Amino acid sequence: MKRNLKIYSPLMLLLFAIGLSSRTIPHVLPSWYVAYAGDFLWAMLIFFLFCVILRLKNIQAFYLALVTTYIIEITQLFHPAWLEALRSVKVFALILGYTFLWSDIVAYTLGISLGALIDRLIINRIPMKAQQNTNADVRLTNNNDTYEKISSI
Repeated sequence: MKRNLKIYSPLMLLLFAIGLSSRTIPHVLPSWYVAYAGDFLWAMLIFFLFCVILRLKNIQAFYLALVTTYIIEITQLFHPAWLEALRSVKVFALILGYTFLWSDIVAYTLGISLGALIDRLIINRIPMKAQQNTNADVRLTNNNDTYEKISSI
């Protein structure tokens, strides 16, 4: 499913910036925000990336994002040398994390769920050109609130 990048790009940049703040300036933020917001927003960003880049349907992106984030969290139970070498690079450390926490699983689930809800609301509120019927218009008649199809020639 194709999504409007004019809507999703700023949304994803905002999620990235707000989520990164929980890791870069934790001393000025509330402790609950530092503990949970980064994981919540990171998971939501992963969901939107799957929606936009892979052009998946909402439910497909939902499940793929859940599986992806859960697998990344499970890898935090393992500490082989090669994985620790990856984690020593700041970008990979932010993506892969260090310590398995059940609260992260909850944050991922809630973040992806909210992302799926937001995606559904955006899709339902903003008609895409591909979803519009180019061969006909639909007009609401005032007298009995019925829809009539007007063919355009």
